[in-house]
Amino acid sequence: MKAAVYQGKEQIIVQNVPEPVLEAGEVLLQIEACSVCGTDLRTYRHGDAKITPPRILGHEFCGRVIESRAPDLKNVKVGDRVVVYIVILHGNDVYIEMGRANLTSHRTTISYHHDGAFAPLMKVPAAAVAQGNIFPVTTEISSRDMSISEPLGCVMNAHSRLGVGLKDTVAVIGAGPIGIMHALVSRLQGAQKVYVLDVNAERLKMAAQFDIDGTVLVTPDGSHREKIKELTGGLGTSVTIAAVSSAAAQNDALEIAAKAGRINFFAGLPKSAPVAPLNVNHIHYKELEISGSYSEKKSDFRAAVALIESGRFPADKIVTHTLPIERITEAFTLMESGEALKVCIIPGSV
Repeated sequence: MKAAVYQGKEQIIVQNVPEPVLEAGEVLLQIEACSVCGTDLRTYRHGDAKITPPRILGHEFCGRVIESRAPDLKNVKVGDRVVVYIVILHGNDVYIEMGRANLTSHRTTISYHHDGAFAPLMKVPAAAVAQGNIFPVTTEISSRDMSISEPLGCVMNAHSRLGVGLKDTVAVIGAGPIGIMHALVSRLQGAQKVYVLDVNAERLKMAAQFDIDGTVLVTPDGSHREKIKELTGGLGTSVTIAAVSSAAAQNDALEIAAKAGRINFFAGLPKSAPVAPLNVNHIHYKELEISGSYSEKKSDFRAAVALIESGRFPADKIVTHTLPIERITEAFTLMESGEALKVCIIPGSV
């Protein structure tokens, strides 16, 4: 079968690989759709020390069960469409006990430590099957749209601490697919106003097509900060989400946040430059609450699946491009240019 195999920095090669052979406890999926994540792009451009090549990437996927060697397979059967929670636990620690399994070091992840879904076939490891990580798709929503369950689950993780509600005005810095998801989840939670900021005017045009109240172009002279003050009657935003990997975005979040505001640094900085100068006086004098967000818990993934299946989340507008696996590197160009919001790979297409 043809798979997109990560061989190292700027080397994702579409090549013939053997079809996976199931061992005891494993389940085989026919992959119907696998979306491309910003993490895939960063891995392609810069490499990733956590991944030992060769490795088939792809962790945002929907597929169909075509074979099972797992007698304890729960809630699904051969023939069912499914999505998969990609975090696999090994052992136990305080974070798992406190319900924060996404923070444990006793974990492996599909696409990092196990072959992923940029291929026609993928096997689900026995530990993932035993832990109940396979979820059936119970509606007719397309596999392409269901593939974004994983990143939406990560967004849900952040919102579990932000507590967006009816009294809030929200600013999301970053108009990529993650930023749009944050904006939409904020709206669904009842936010009064939702604004999206970005340096890319084309991305903002795409963002304006969603249920938000306005877009703001980020400019070198900092006028976007004044624009947010104007839009909020001089108060700033009660909830601010930095959804782009940028120290400037983190600084902007501190600047535009209202007093007593909540801020989430959803996107980390590059590991080559993780230290950023921040005006921490804003934290002190405004009494800001700042949280980080990493990965997702299984409960977040379950909530994301339910939201997409409800039909209230416009997944079909977030996935803007589909490509066959042979053209996977084109996805990175589309993402970097801002032409695409979310690119989905269809392994079986030509």
